[in-house]
Parts: sequence; structure tokens; C-alpha cells
Amino acid sequence: MFRFLVRRVTGALVILLIISAITFWLFYAVPRDPAMMSCGKNCTPDALAQIRQNLGIDKPIPVQYWLWLVGVFAGRDYATWGHCEAPCLGYSFSNNEPVFGTIMDRLPTTLSLAFGAAIVFLILGVGAGMIAALKQGKFLDKFASSASLLGSSLQIYFVGYIAMFFFVAQLGWLSQPQWTPLTDNPAAWFSGLLLPWLVLAIIFTANYTRMTRSQLVEQLSEDYVRTARAKGLSRSNVFFRFAWRGAMGPIVTVFGIDLGTLIGGAIITEQTFSLPGIGRLAVKSVDQSDLPMLLGVTLLAAGAIVFANIIVDAVYALIDPRIRLA
Repeated sequence: MFRFLVRRVTGALVILLIISAITFWLFYAVPRDPAMMSCGKNCTPDALAQIRQNLGIDKPIPVQYWLWLVGVFAGRDYATWGHCEAPCLGYSFSNNEPVFGTIMDRLPTTLSLAFGAAIVFLILGVGAGMIAALKQGKFLDKFASSASLLGSSLQIYFVGYIAMFFFVAQLGWLSQPQWTPLTDNPAAWFSGLLLPWLVLAIIFTANYTRMTRSQLVEQLSEDYVRTARAKGLSRSNVFFRFAWRGAMGPIVTVFGIDLGTLIGGAIITEQTFSLPGIGRLAVKSVDQSDLPMLLGVTLLAAGAIVFANIIVDAVYALIDPRIRLA
């Protein structure tokens, strides 16, 4: 297991390095000059040169990338802002704030949104899929399948605005979505994120319902499950000990990818409910051609997905003893 984790983490670091290099190159393919954007209307050549020097974009692109990469592991000295401690992701072009600190400030919002929604859609989606599989061909099965098909066709921005109109503005059942730190006020934290959790869970619940049902139906028709039934084991024992355990693999795989994606930033959800998370920060950095912030957000999103997949592979060995990590 240890050798497996070392190899996978090493491979993940290489992937993140390649992603950072590609993002760095793509930024310069965009015909927008961050120095010109910061200089204002009454910009002079001397002022423009000074801004480029302050931002560190007056050097060749390979040199800029090398300096940025060194700063991530060893820190970096800036003429304007002084020394930046490692991990130094640079300073924002738009507001001169440290990138790493800004991301850490936004990360609790995204983590709260991601893990809260994950708990909701796992309980609802997997539970509905299990009921549909147990009641295969009956009313509950048809209802769950139809509801999941409808849910998977909905969009977050549509459902979000409709839900806010009815449940917040008209009925007053739920609070206006907003971000409150958990340590400041747990009740306000929960009420402010409840509607985004439910709306985000609608889309994912539909997918997990269909996937859980299809996997369980397939497992229930396997020979080893029929053999267990023929030996006189109870229905619940057969279902949870054999069928459910065999169906967990694909569910865990998809859950790891989904959770990593959400941690990287639920862009549409955060935009819809005006939550100050990583997703909104990513949109803002793209709009303002803010390379340091864009690199930081991209590395966070990529790292979340890559390391989520490593954890999923490690969990496989616990779910299925037949799997050995080599």
C-alpha cells in the first residue's frame, strides 16, 4: 500500500506540474495585457514598464514560469511586496493580494458546499436506488426511475432561481443563501447553505439513483447471489453482504470524481447563489486575466480531482478483497 501511494502521489505531482505549465502558456495566448488593464486611461510607457516589472511579467515566459515554480516550493522575493513565504503562488494582478491566502479564505465556503451536498445526494440517491432495485418492476421502481430521469435533465441555475423564488421569497420556508463561517454561527452556516445543498443534490441524486439501481439489479442476477439465496440466507443478508458490496465499486469511483470536482469549485452553484467560493474566484480570475490567481485555482481543482482518485483506488482494496494494489 505504501509503495502504491508513493507512486501515485509522485504521478499526481507530475500531472499538476504539466497542468500548471499548460495554464501558464494558455494565459499568454489570450490577447490581454494585465499591465495595461492595471495602468488605467492616462497610461504612459514609463508607468506601463514599471507595472510590468512590479507584476513580474517583464521577463521571458520560461523565466517567469521558473520563478513562479521556485516560489511554490521555496518562496520568492518581490520588488513591490517583499518576501513571499512558501507555498508562494504569487500576488493577484487585480488586487495585489497573496494568491494562497485568498484561496484559503475562499476554500471553507467551497468545502462546506461540497461535503454538505455530497452527504445529501449520497443518502437520497443511493437510498432511492436501493429501494428501486428491491422493488424492481413495481411502482416505487418506476417512480424512482422517472424522477431520476427528470432530475438529470434539470440545470442548477434554473432550479436555483426557481427554488429561491418559491421557498425564500414567496413561502419564506428557507433562508436566503449566504456564507457564514461555521465557527461564527453554526445555525446561520447551516441555514445559509441548506438551499444550495438541496439544489445541488437534485442533479447528483438523479445520477446516483440510476447508477445504484442498475448496479444492484445486475448484482442480484449474478450466480453467486442466487447461490447464496439457495443456501437459505435471508434476503437482507444476501442484499447487503453480497449484492450491495459488489455494487459499491462504480459508485465509489464516481463519488470520488464528483467530490473532487466540487472541491475544485462548484462554479454554477456558487454563481447562482452568490457564494464566495473557489468557483466564483475562478470566474473572476479569468475575467480579469489574473494569471497568479488562475494558476492557483487551477492547481487546486486539478489536485482535488487527482488525489480524490488516489483515495478511491486505495478504498477499492477495502471494499473488494480480490483487488490488490500493486
